[in-house]
Amino acid sequence: MKVGYAIVFVSDMKRAVGFYQDVVGLPLKVQSPAWTEFTTEGATLALHATDPSDQPGRCRPGFSVPDLDAFHARMIESKVRCIQEPKDVFGARVAQYADPDGLTFSVGEERRAR
Repeated sequence: MKVGYAIVFVSDMKRAVGFYQDVVGLPLKVQSPAWTEFTTEGATLALHATDPSDQPGRCRPGFSVPDLDAFHARMIESKVRCIQEPKDVFGARVAQYADPDGLTFSVGEERRAR
């Protein structure tokens, strides 16, 4: 398993992009009004415009696993709260869970070479 990305929920995408690109110095990978990604030497840093279910200033880590079904079965067996069952989202298979303090984290299946 590896950390694949971190999603930072932001209230003002333009301001946040300016900060992470111009002040922090991260290279811009893709940008839209609701979703922006920066390239790093490790995991992707993504900015997500907030909606009513998320608060700005929070972060959601994202992990990558080779077999999401096996991971999901282990989480259910361990009685981890599942926020989103595994499903296809934007070309990736993803699920979401909550840690003991309620922090949501995403888990995506590593894309297999075709």
